[in-house]
Amino acid sequence: MADALERSLGLGLLTAYGVGVMVGAGIYVLVGTVVGHAGVWAPLAFGLAGLVALFSALSYAEFATRLPEAAGQAAYVERGFSSRNLGVVAGLAIAVTGIVSAAAVLRGGVGYLMAFVGWPEPWLIVGIGVALTVVALVGVLESLALIAVLTVVEVGGLLAVVMVGFLAPPGPDWSSLPDLPTPPLAGIAAAISLSVFAFIGFEDLTNMAEEAKDPDRVMPRAILLALAITAALYLLVSLAAVRVAPHAELRTSAQPVALIWERATGTSAAFLSAIAVAAALNGVLAQIVMASRVLFGLGRRTKVLSTFARSHPRFGTPVRATLLVGAAMLGAALVIPVETLAETTSIVLLAVFVLVNAALIRLHRREPTAPFRVSAWVPWAGLTTALAALVAALFVILSGESA
Repeated sequence: MADALERSLGLGLLTAYGVGVMVGAGIYVLVGTVVGHAGVWAPLAFGLAGLVALFSALSYAEFATRLPEAAGQAAYVERGFSSRNLGVVAGLAIAVTGIVSAAAVLRGGVGYLMAFVGWPEPWLIVGIGVALTVVALVGVLESLALIAVLTVVEVGGLLAVVMVGFLAPPGPDWSSLPDLPTPPLAGIAAAISLSVFAFIGFEDLTNMAEEAKDPDRVMPRAILLALAITAALYLLVSLAAVRVAPHAELRTSAQPVALIWERATGTSAAFLSAIAVAAALNGVLAQIVMASRVLFGLGRRTKVLSTFARSHPRFGTPVRATLLVGAAMLGAALVIPVETLAETTSIVLLAVFVLVNAALIRLHRREPTAPFRVSAWVPWAGLTTALAALVAALFVILSGESA
């Protein structure tokens, strides 16, 4: 086996990858739960989660040009804090995030698939999970090409939902609002902690930098473009959701986006369930690809994981890392509920955001020049917002608001 990854990715595929993993991870699976917590304020929750992501995304964009490596966050934390051990911990945390996120999206996608396929849920989880792991093994170019196709399909479905959601008569919850209600602070905090999960993806892009053709130019653009496109979609879809669908039904629905369509049009949303399945496939595949690249990079940093620092001579993919990620994802998807998976992912991700922003603050002092450099206040803003969101998410979980 070789020990290098192939540089074959340009701006288009990388941006599609970022949009695909974020949209697949979030809106099709979690919009109902977020509305259930925040009600009419769900778009605000998504917007604030996007703000948390924006500052950290800028920090990640700079790091992606400084250290275009598969290890991503592990390399950033190691360089910023001059600590290999801390970098390995951060990398393992991100790999776990990818695995848990993939499991959450896989379970959510199966929820849509069961609307028109009568197979048992465990069989569907295993069958789809194994198939996507095989795709990830075959090659990164093939994986990202499939992700790009699925991204076009899922974004098209969301735009259709937005259109009917704004054209349809308002639903009962929206019509009963003479004025905006007092924001439920605990509910909004819970919604934000879950909404952060919906923005998982921009940081995954940095782990693809070693396979980008021109990382100094392409990586910052891909990260920011993907985040902007996704945030706009989330705001529009969540606004359509609170406008036309009963909020209580959204919270308990296994197919919340399909519910929006049905309430807006009075017609079947079977086609939208199929698109939601495509979105889930997209999100799962993207997370498998990302987490395996992190393990590949960590294998270069510690002997304990050195077995994963090998790529296949023909496919150019980290086979052992991909197999481990696929197996762990299946285990988590079979036993852990979606909301618990999303909460866990958000907590770990926010903690890594704090570390990466702190690492960039330290690195600015030692190495002020970079191919792409953000203003000095950006990592401070990223650290502050990520820390605030992390504290809020922990408070929500400990207080039982998310239950």
